[in-house]
Amino acid sequence: MFVWLTPQQYRRRRLVLEVVRFTASEIADAVGGVVHGDPATVVTGATQDSREITAGQLFVPLLAERDGHDFIAKALERGAAAYLTSAPPIEGTSIGVDDTTRALEALGAYSRSRLTDPVIGITGSVGKTSAKDLLAAILAADRPTHASAKSFNNEIGVPLTLVNAPDATEATVVEMGARGVGHIEMLSRIVEPTIGVVTTVAGAHTGEFGSIENIAIAKGELVEALPNDGLAVLNADNPLVLAMAKRTAGEVITFGESPNADVQITSVELDSELRPTIRIESKWGNITSQPPIRGAHLAPNVAASIAVALWLGVTPAVIGEGLAKAQMSPWRMEVFAASSGALVINDSYNANPTSTRGAIDSLSRLEHGRKVAILGYMAELGDQEASLHREIATEVETLGIELVAVGTDLYGVEPVTSPLDALGSIGADTAVLIKASRSAGLEQVADQLR
Repeated sequence: MFVWLTPQQYRRRRLVLEVVRFTASEIADAVGGVVHGDPATVVTGATQDSREITAGQLFVPLLAERDGHDFIAKALERGAAAYLTSAPPIEGTSIGVDDTTRALEALGAYSRSRLTDPVIGITGSVGKTSAKDLLAAILAADRPTHASAKSFNNEIGVPLTLVNAPDATEATVVEMGARGVGHIEMLSRIVEPTIGVVTTVAGAHTGEFGSIENIAIAKGELVEALPNDGLAVLNADNPLVLAMAKRTAGEVITFGESPNADVQITSVELDSELRPTIRIESKWGNITSQPPIRGAHLAPNVAASIAVALWLGVTPAVIGEGLAKAQMSPWRMEVFAASSGALVINDSYNANPTSTRGAIDSLSRLEHGRKVAILGYMAELGDQEASLHREIATEVETLGIELVAVGTDLYGVEPVTSPLDALGSIGADTAVLIKASRSAGLEQVADQLR
């Protein structure tokens, strides 16, 4: 259902859209399932989390640490209109399938067939979520746009993104992650991207991939999946990414600081709270913007999102409007003043050596008299984890930053049990960075400081 607006509002695509609708029989046809109950039951979107059910949704019980089938009754109580099941149905309307995960993937692929282009896939070792958030904001200023929630980038999150795309979506932005070679190829069969963005290739998840070269192979699967009339948007500053241009028959444009980049970052200036003013130059026009991000190391993500928008014909003025209104995902270079007056950089969502160096660089640029990095474990680094943690510790020491380690001794210092006690007295002259892989849960430290 549309909410009809003024001509000016419509021109700017300020549309309020409902989530795409399916009938139970339509879902069954798409996934090869059997309807139990009313085949005319209508669902609006889907979720695998019974705690997040909204009225009318499809509940998808998954087999993980717990069996999602145990929560079907709760999902129905909370308003689920129907559910997938590989077990005997209990009540209400259900679609019986052999495997609920495979059925979700099939429903995602069917949902993709109902979407208009462009469908933009974004991958990379770091920067996927930020680039996704920025690009979604830009395109939303120009047309009805749908994007992945949070970091929904795996075999569950990707099809859910497609299933939950509103009826009148005219641009879809899908974050795509990988934990091995072949993973993005599989996701691409569901997404069928027309545009592919690779932010960078760096030493993240090397414990699972085995080498940075394997990471490049995996990320480049997105480029290979593009149609002949598609677009690959590649990082001109990363040789492994730039080499992916040979893996597509589609058009290629590049972004970065390189003078050869099609969309070039010509300057980045940080204010006293790490807000960057970024100057971008291209043949489509020049843009100067202060997007709602923190740190110079995120500028390439801005350039990548601008490159896609420019190619799609979005004007520099509308791009600037969209960037100014971007809503970034939480716990990524989030800056706030602690109750004590100290400046806190909460970058606790995830960590690898590349993103950690970027965050530490941002901390080092502040003019505060005391700077402290509270660092936790960087996961999935394989055999190199000890040396990579020590390299980070050396950089912290070289920059004159205090290091507080939490939950690991890999940094070469004794880990503390209470980061706040280790901080001691802090005030307006103190800046604190909080950074670790997701499993460390250091966002709790940020909450305590707040």
